[in-house]
Amino acid sequence: MQIGKPFFINLACTGVIPTKAMNAHVPLSHDEIVADVAQALALGVQMVHLHARDGDGIQTADPQPYGRLIEAIRALPGGRELIVCVTTSGRQDASFAARSRVLDLDGDARPDMASLTLSSMNFAQSASINSPDTIRRLAERMRARRIKPELEVFDTGMANFARVLLKEGLLEAPLYVNVLLGNMAGAQADLLQLAAILAALPDDCIVGVAGLGRFQLAANGLGLLAADGVRVGLEDNLWFDQQRTRPADNTALIKRVVAQAALLERPLISARALRQTMGIAC
Repeated sequence: MQIGKPFFINLACTGVIPTKAMNAHVPLSHDEIVADVAQALALGVQMVHLHARDGDGIQTADPQPYGRLIEAIRALPGGRELIVCVTTSGRQDASFAARSRVLDLDGDARPDMASLTLSSMNFAQSASINSPDTIRRLAERMRARRIKPELEVFDTGMANFARVLLKEGLLEAPLYVNVLLGNMAGAQADLLQLAAILAALPDDCIVGVAGLGRFQLAANGLGLLAADGVRVGLEDNLWFDQQRTRPADNTALIKRVVAQAALLERPLISARALRQTMGIAC
């Protein structure tokens, strides 16, 4: 039980799939994403997981919009300490060449972290293809660029692969892990299934728990009870209520998890302290 321990929030504000037609609050443009991140910073969020979209609102692997986003976020009050993570998602293009481009950003545009999904899997209407070779090559490039992997774990098999990569020297402790619950082909938002994943992870992991769709509220509760933090945002969940009568927005989702944490007397950790814990320099 983590009652009383400071926790973190990882904001996944946009994602690959959500559109304005699904939820008008989804931030798609540069200015919309920066505005949502600014509100998150004011609420004490310490980490943000970014997806950039092109002019048609489609997920892009082009590093330029990511660089502009990172520079604009770092110019916000408190933005220098915020941990900024970019996606290397293969949902649109599974090739290493496309997915690794964002890792070459430099200067103020350089990300602190980048996502690394540890296996292939099915979602409700599409597949995420992550071959072992691509995972290893992305991990190797992140290590060379001093970008910390944001390990995406949906089941115990992915947790075990983190152990393999650690043994191979492609990862360095402490590891950062997102445990994502509620996908139809992965672990569910159940304490027993979360416990199995936590037991399968290597030692010295910093763990945030996320829930997909209607499972976000329950998963955030599990994360506050059993992990170091939570992931929230419109990437994972478009509705505020279980009956799907109220569209969510990123600010409301952040405020809700802060209220949950208050009941467990879990204060927010500072972004600077989280950086120190994770071994990420300012």
